[in-house]
Amino acid sequence: MVAVVLLLLAAAATAGWLRLERVMQRPGSAAEATRLAVPAGSSLRGVLRRLESAGLLPWAPAAEAYLRVHRVPVRLAIGTYEFPARASPAAVLTQLASGRTVLVQVTIVEGWSFAEMRRALDAHPDLAHDWRALSAAELMTRLGAPGMNPEGRFFPDTYRFAAGTSDRRIYELAHARMREELAVAWAARAADVPVASADEALVLASIVEKETGRPDERAKVAAVFANRLRAGMRLQSDPTVIYGLGAAYDGNIRTRDLQTDTPYNTYTRTGLPPTPIALPGAAALQAALHPERIDALFFVASGRGDGSHQFSTTLAEHNAAVQAFLKRTGHRR
Repeated sequence: MVAVVLLLLAAAATAGWLRLERVMQRPGSAAEATRLAVPAGSSLRGVLRRLESAGLLPWAPAAEAYLRVHRVPVRLAIGTYEFPARASPAAVLTQLASGRTVLVQVTIVEGWSFAEMRRALDAHPDLAHDWRALSAAELMTRLGAPGMNPEGRFFPDTYRFAAGTSDRRIYELAHARMREELAVAWAARAADVPVASADEALVLASIVEKETGRPDERAKVAAVFANRLRAGMRLQSDPTVIYGLGAAYDGNIRTRDLQTDTPYNTYTRTGLPPTPIALPGAAALQAALHPERIDALFFVASGRGDGSHQFSTTLAEHNAAVQAFLKRTGHRR
């Protein structure tokens, strides 16, 4: 009799399990893709209940048993999961177990200042803002660079991440990338570049980045500054003056601004400013360390509306180019 009961129980369990297998493999009822955010600290049981509430699983305890019997290890990742329309419960569990979340992105733009980068990260809705309250000095200390000015020390690029990722991770990635890019560029530098260190190259690259956005002109702009450094001339770069003005800059640069001394005013001081003035990209680094071989010592906007510049070797040529710019743009000197 006991054997018969056991046999009946085994048959019932097998039938129940086969029924669950059919239910788990059956296409789901969701007509559209469904997203589910999994924040830090979520438990598997809690996520399964939420999937049940969303109509993606038939019954959370049964789904948990299904995972256990099939010995599926679940790597519950923080982020947002997107489950396809009509996904079967088994497919939903497989994706959950894989930790495959939707990736979002943030773009750090070439030429941004560190302050602009921070504002973009602080405002990003898909980042966890763990470092928002840190001062710049505290942030650099956390990155293993205590005492270092953060300007220019983060590589501008598009970074992809799972929603809910800490902003710390983006800072770490961008900081490491800049170290790597700078080290590679410095190791491959032209033999006669007039900068004494990779840090000086980074400063020069940041000025090149701010002076022109045209790929065909970066190496020419770098050449002008390299030639001036070799000759002991002041760089006379407006973007360095603007950076030194800080919040006092109102969108217009005036003669008095060029004459007001700050550590970043390359009209009043010889040599490079003390730190970068922006986040330079790979192209600007390349230009700074491989300037074009031209004799130009001056450049001015062409006024053609295409962002191009006129390069000159002598002051007389430069003055003529300035007059042409003023005439073309309708400005008066």
